[in-house]
Amino acid sequence: MLIDFFYTLRAAKLPVSVKEFLVLLEALKANVVGPNSDDAFKIDDFYYLARTTMVKDEKHFDKFDRAFGAYFKGVELIADFTKEVPLEWLRKNLELELSPEEKAKIDKLGWDELMETLKKRFEEQKERHEGGSKWIGTGGTSPFGANGYNPQGIRIGQEKSRNKSAVKVWDKRAYQDYDDSQELGTRNIKVALRRLRKFAREGSAEELDLPDTIRSTAANAGWLDIKMIPERHNNVKVLLLMDVGGTMDEHIARVEEMFSAAKAEFKHLEFYYFHNCVYDFMWKNNKRRFAEKFSTLDIIRKYNKDYKLIFIGDATMSPYEILQPGGSVEYNNAEAGAEWLQRLTNAFPKFAWINPEPQGVWQYRQSIAVIQQLMAQRMYPLTLRGLEEAMRLLSK
Repeated sequence: MLIDFFYTLRAAKLPVSVKEFLVLLEALKANVVGPNSDDAFKIDDFYYLARTTMVKDEKHFDKFDRAFGAYFKGVELIADFTKEVPLEWLRKNLELELSPEEKAKIDKLGWDELMETLKKRFEEQKERHEGGSKWIGTGGTSPFGANGYNPQGIRIGQEKSRNKSAVKVWDKRAYQDYDDSQELGTRNIKVALRRLRKFAREGSAEELDLPDTIRSTAANAGWLDIKMIPERHNNVKVLLLMDVGGTMDEHIARVEEMFSAAKAEFKHLEFYYFHNCVYDFMWKNNKRRFAEKFSTLDIIRKYNKDYKLIFIGDATMSPYEILQPGGSVEYNNAEAGAEWLQRLTNAFPKFAWINPEPQGVWQYRQSIAVIQQLMAQRMYPLTLRGLEEAMRLLSK
């Protein structure tokens, strides 16, 4: 049976190996998860054991959950999970409202009793129920169903939590945000950006160097000889250039998350704004972008080539804005944007472009193809996988 489980995980694009599968089998043989009275292990115990032994990166948890659910959907362990709950049973006609006193009178079921009772309900129930206290249904006090109340039940078919008292949610997808194709939050962006970190010891000697202290003390006939070393700091330098306005307005939330994460992760971070394409000047404050301009040539001269150059933009514009003098939508630029992009990438050999537009639409945007060519194909989507690939490139 578990051979098919292994191949199901592989089919779901999970990087599981035969070695990890053998570790799982050894754990089962050693009774790491013990059998219940029916000589079968509990599904939750096996789930955590399998995930621990076979998934080595939390970004794959969501894929594992989907593969696990798909494979064991027809395996009867605690309850018969092969049976579908008819949608008619869960249709919301009324929503139960109880007083605190009424809620206190409703008994809780323990975990084993709850699951065993659910199994019996699957076997016995033949029709829709509403407002009751026993069957799978809606608007009642049964432990099974939707839009009712029970202090400890299984929520089935309800759009979202109401009382936050369910101990299990039917078909709930956990860890969805860790899928590397999902759009990101600040925490996940920080995890991806850490691939670029490079530590060096600098500053005053403030940390104990334990190995050198032991060596020096031994060489000093046992007299304590304390050795100190400077703290380790992340010395990566990043120059962040961000497109703002126009078509970028729909990406504000994600670019803000990216910007916030970058400021938290990199001590040496410099940033500037541009619109659509880089020309002869950029700015740091959008309200004063014409009053306080920074020459692009001065920026190139100011920062050393050891800075990692990261563009963030959707690269969505008229191709003339990139390829023609005077192509800017805001002013008559003397040189084409492509000239400035080439100057920047020549000055900073470690560069990448992060695009918040879905990768599936890139092929339909002529301007994106032009920017990709100017970036030597170093354009990555604003996803966990895209950021990891970009940071891996910049760290080489």
